[in-house]
Amino acid sequence: QVQLVESGGGLVQAGGSLRLSCAASGRTITSYSMGWFRQAPGKEREFVSAIGWNGGNTYYADSVKGRFTISRDNAKNTVYLQMYTLKPEDTAVYYCAAEWGDYVPGMPFGSWGQGTQVTVSS
Repeated sequence: QVQLVESGGGLVQAGGSLRLSCAASGRTITSYSMGWFRQAPGKEREFVSAIGWNGGNTYYADSVKGRFTISRDNAKNTVYLQMYTLKPEDTAVYYCAAEWGDYVPGMPFGSWGQGTQVTVSS
């Protein structure tokens, strides 16, 4: 099983930017689809973005489309989520996830990180 550690969260003003990183260990992520999810207080965890195993296909929730960009560096075993034009409603704990195989929308992820807090002030 792959272990995931997120970093890069923090406090930012509305309109600002952050880049989250997800470092994988235990296995190379070359054959893994990678995803980002988030959970705001009192809400269920929701899908944010995903990227296929070769980086050719990317997927975004409508709420972040055009503002967030997912990418991966298989040589570094790391996935990124670049977030621009952040809004207070983006405040949440952001989780990285991995699942072997190419990404299919809605598929479950089996490996999860511990999460990193993103807080956007108005």
